[in-house]
Amino acid sequence: HVQLVESGGGSVQAGGSLRLSCAASEDTYSRGCMAWFRQAPGKEREAVAGIDSDGITTIANSGKGRFTISRDNAKNILYLQLNSLQPEDTAMYYCASSTYPYLGMGWSDSFEYTYWGQGTQVTVS
Repeated sequence: HVQLVESGGGSVQAGGSLRLSCAASEDTYSRGCMAWFRQAPGKEREAVAGIDSDGITTIANSGKGRFTISRDNAKNILYLQLNSLQPEDTAMYYCASSTYPYLGMGWSDSFEYTYWGQGTQVTVS
């Protein structure tokens, strides 16, 4: 059964922090690339952060210096730490899993990811 379940979203004031989690079933969790994407109303889905099979991380420009992605392979959980949140960070955040161990510059391409969660809402006021 394929399942990615995000949690940790909520409503915070500007400058606040949240930690998002993405729990995966054993057959869904990938030791390959995983990533967080977000989509705001009326906007296209965009990549936020990615992590490859070696634990090498990439953060999109929008989150550099504020967001951190990490993974716990023992627990099958992907995390996204969001600090210094701003109203423009308001969006539905999704985790995604790829079968590829390395994606290079393709990490931000949603088509590279096989499994997706249902999303968790982050609202910053």
